[in-house]
Amino acid sequence: MNTTAVHPVDEKLPTGRLAALGIQHVLVMYAGAVAVPLIVGRALKLTPEQVALLISADLFCCGLVTLIQSFGVTRWFGIKLPVMMGVTFAAVGPMVAFANAMPGVDGARAIFGAIIGAGIISMVIAPIVSKLLRFFPPVVTGTIIAIIGISLMRVGVGWAMGAPAPFAQSVDVPRLVAMVDNAKAVAASAAAAASSAPGAVAPPLRLAGPIPMVNNPNYGALDNMAVAGAVLVFILLLVKYARGFVANISVLLGIVAGCAVAAALGKMSFDKVAKAHWFDVVTPFAFGMPTFDPVMILTMTLVMIVVMIESTGMFLALSDITGKPIAQKDLAAGLRTDGLGTLIGGIFNTFPYTSFSQNVGLVGVTGVRSRYVCVAGGIIMIVLGLLPKMAAFVEAIPQFVLGGAGLVMFGMVAATGIRILAGVDYKNNRNNLYIVALAIGFGLIPLVAPRWTQQMSHQLHPLLESGILLTSVAAVVLNLFFNGAKGDTAAAVQAAKAAEAH
Repeated sequence: MNTTAVHPVDEKLPTGRLAALGIQHVLVMYAGAVAVPLIVGRALKLTPEQVALLISADLFCCGLVTLIQSFGVTRWFGIKLPVMMGVTFAAVGPMVAFANAMPGVDGARAIFGAIIGAGIISMVIAPIVSKLLRFFPPVVTGTIIAIIGISLMRVGVGWAMGAPAPFAQSVDVPRLVAMVDNAKAVAASAAAAASSAPGAVAPPLRLAGPIPMVNNPNYGALDNMAVAGAVLVFILLLVKYARGFVANISVLLGIVAGCAVAAALGKMSFDKVAKAHWFDVVTPFAFGMPTFDPVMILTMTLVMIVVMIESTGMFLALSDITGKPIAQKDLAAGLRTDGLGTLIGGIFNTFPYTSFSQNVGLVGVTGVRSRYVCVAGGIIMIVLGLLPKMAAFVEAIPQFVLGGAGLVMFGMVAATGIRILAGVDYKNNRNNLYIVALAIGFGLIPLVAPRWTQQMSHQLHPLLESGILLTSVAAVVLNLFFNGAKGDTAAAVQAAKAAEAH
């Protein structure tokens, strides 16, 4: 008689059940997983084919890193708990700032270089970070998550409008050309007059007014906003009236419904989907060799420290949910995998990775604790990453369809941060009010004053143009100033359970 009991985390379920549960995990995370390559790819102004490549690479790496984290590779990598890995929203702000400063393939190569550098550093410092949870109590974690959602809301609103706010107007080229020609004529006559007067200097070329702008007729089109609104309403109806699994994938179903409406109105083209290959291999360095900027690497490393702190809380929460204790070395192995996944992401043309908290919540909801369910989900993600038609379809989704879903996704991130902050003690510790107030204030600077860094060194711009990073640094420093280094690990774990920031 075999008396050796297998822990539910290590239980191997029948293949059919594994596949079904794995698909459920994939569907719960899919909308969030593809959002980041869509945001960053479009911020970089890449071609649709290049954005589709980012999506394929993202899905492929999601699966690969999930396998490493859930199944485990040697004693150095893998928490060996039911964890699905995906691209973190925390890195979106800095990456969009990089993209705005350097669009195109050169910008992509610089971003991938920063991610590779941050991944390597993260693997080295993982054991240290695993001991820093006390510096991230709920007042810090909640503030960071709230500002992530607030910062991303402008992306969702930009999608609903059809383009980011700067594209609401464009330069009126004919009028500008006429103004330049007129200024040249004035300058030429002044120069002729100056040539006849000894010692006179010709005046510089000046336009007779500001650069003329014209409204973008496609920005904020009412029919596009109506579709975005319909997507939003459909998601809300599902959230209210659906139950269980359908409610969990309401955002994904809302996007599908929006695509159906857009296609019926002739606003969604499937030409690129038809031309895309059925199968293709994701290759490393598809955009060329990465470039390595020290400031960008530092910025992404700071992001990864925040991400790993969140992961620490997430792993402790998952240990509590599954009933499987984890030691310090297990935490270090899980965080080291965050770094390895980020390194793999930079090599394969994608972004930093972390555990998806939606899927941690799903483990609690379903009660299925087997890590092999997430192994099955990882295999499914790898297969999806090898199907370019799937990536081309995602890229073909109109921005205004994503806008309706984006308001829900990003708004929920902000609301989750507020929910965590609601549990903070402000009555007995009024200093917590100052931590939240000032940290959010710092995070809003790049949103309300986008050009606030114009008098500063250009090297510092990527660091200072991310509200998420400003909030993270401010919240940690202010918490240390007011509350010291003592921390409540149990409270941090509860905050992690509530977090759905990815």
